[in-house]
This record gives sequence, C-alpha cells and structure tokens, in this order.
Amino acid sequence: MPVPMLRLTERVVVLAAVLLTLAALPAAQAQERYPSRPIRVIVPFTAGTGIDILARTIGQKLSERFKVPVVVENRAGASGNIGTEAVAKAPADGYTLLMTASTIVQNAALSRSVPYDPVRGFSPIGLTAIGNLGLAVHPAVRAKSVAEFVALAKAQPGRLNYASPGSGTPHHLAMELFKLHFGINITHVPYKGTAGAVTDLLGGQIEAMFLPVHVALSQAQAGKIRLLAAGGSRRSPVTPDLPSLAEEGVREIDVDIWYALFGPAGMPRDLVNLIGAEVAAILAQPEVREGLQKQGLNPVTGTPEELARLVETDLERWTRVVRSAHIGAD
Repeated sequence: MPVPMLRLTERVVVLAAVLLTLAALPAAQAQERYPSRPIRVIVPFTAGTGIDILARTIGQKLSERFKVPVVVENRAGASGNIGTEAVAKAPADGYTLLMTASTIVQNAALSRSVPYDPVRGFSPIGLTAIGNLGLAVHPAVRAKSVAEFVALAKAQPGRLNYASPGSGTPHHLAMELFKLHFGINITHVPYKGTAGAVTDLLGGQIEAMFLPVHVALSQAQAGKIRLLAAGGSRRSPVTPDLPSLAEEGVREIDVDIWYALFGPAGMPRDLVNLIGAEVAAILAQPEVREGLQKQGLNPVTGTPEELARLVETDLERWTRVVRSAHIGAD
C-alpha cells in the first residue's frame, strides 16, 4: 500500500512542476519578445514644438528598428505636469515612455505640489538632446559682450528690463540664475507666451531676454537683436561663431535646456539598457543629427546613471534659484 501512494505523490509533484513551468512560459516569452505590441511615447507639451519633433524623429526610427508601432501622444497642460504624471502612474513594462525636458525638474523646484517625484518617480533611460539658450539684447543696448552687459546693469541697477514667456519658464529661470551669479538687478517682465516677449524685444520696449538660439538666430542675422552668447559650456552647433557663456568667463552656470527619455519607476534594467542603446544608435545617424540641429537641438546621449545624477543636481540648483529669487510659477 505505501508504494502506490508514494508513486501517486511523485506524480502529483511532477504534474505541479510542469504546470508551474507552463504558467511561467507566457511571461518569459513576452519578456523575450519585447516589444511585442505598440510603444507609447508621451510628450507633455503641444505638437509641433522642438520636443515633439524630437520625440517623433526618434519614435519613427525606433518603430523601424523594433518592428512595432511607436505612437507619440501629446498630453499638454499644467506646464507639462499632466503628461508627466500619466507616465509616472503607468506600468513599468517599457510600453509607456516619457520624452520630456529639464522642465520636469524646474517644475518640481517651483512647486512642492507637483504630482510626481522627478528623482524617484521615473526610470532614467538617457539624454537625447540639448537646446541652447542665447542671451539676446536689443541693438540700442550699449553692450557687445556679456561683460559689457553686466557692467551696464551694475551701473544702472533696476533700469534694464528683461522678458520671459512667463514666470517659472526656462527663460525666466535662466536669467535669474544669471542675475544671482553676477549680483545684478534687472527687472523681470513676464509675458503670456514667447511671441509677445519677442515682439517687444524687437521693438526696444524690452532690453534683454534669454531665447532659444534657433529662434533668435534669424532676428540676429537681420540685425534686429544682438546675441551676446549662447548658454552652456560649449558653443552651439546652430551658432558656431557665437561664444558660449563659458568662453565669456561664465563657467559656473549652465542655462541650456536638456531633453531626455524616461520610463516609469521600476522598469527592468534590461529594458532600460535595450531602449537606451537603440535610441543612442538612432541619434548617431548623420541624417537624424542634421535634422535635429536644424530645429536648434544638439543630439547627445548618456547613461541612465548620468541622467539620474543630472536630475538630482539640477533639482538642487533650480530649487536654490527659485528660493533665492522668490520665484513662483504663473
């Protein structure tokens, strides 16, 4: 009697092991097949913007490489917080990604009530591009270099005005960082968008402004504004003849806008590495680099660890600027 019972037990154990193995197969196969269904890239800003063009350029190439549709979805609103929150709450399976800018950090610096944690709420995948901001002045301003502009501002504290598309925008934060660095006093005039600010800069009602270099370039070439420098440690490929802030002696600050790809927190490292490697290969293609540079975007790449460190250091830096300048978002 004990012998048949033992054989029955062995059969049950073997059958259970087989069932467990079969149950695990679909999950393992699904992971091996990634991606096996469409990938969604959420852009938390409107269509047609630089970041939207960046996402669609990478998305098209990624679709060709992965052999699945890559759908770019614009979820604008609340300065990018709506789309960003959607990715933070998405499953960490690699099928929902976020293409965003350094505003993900600046928004958190401006308000503690943002619906996400920029440091712990996402899986950093890698940098994708840098957008240079240039310091532009009206031609009537008697300054042809950063040093001359600073000297003029110090000689006339509070007399010069600068514009931004609104309080808390990258353009605003860039100038406030610039002001803190040099200890100068120039007056902020916030606008509801870039168009009105640029119009008044061209008309001379505003003396200065930080602008994306590709936006300012045509006006500078026409002599309607003067570009003094492009933000960052290196010259912008869009304006190779224009000195960088670092070349002008401003090595401690960086006002450039960075763009990067994230996933929800907890993404498997193998998926992060796979997506990051594919995106880096896309950004290395000459036609992709040339196309993005025409949009004022300088393609760059980096590791997830480098992006994670950038998020942490930028959050500390912009939080300090916001508190020191008593800045609030519109």
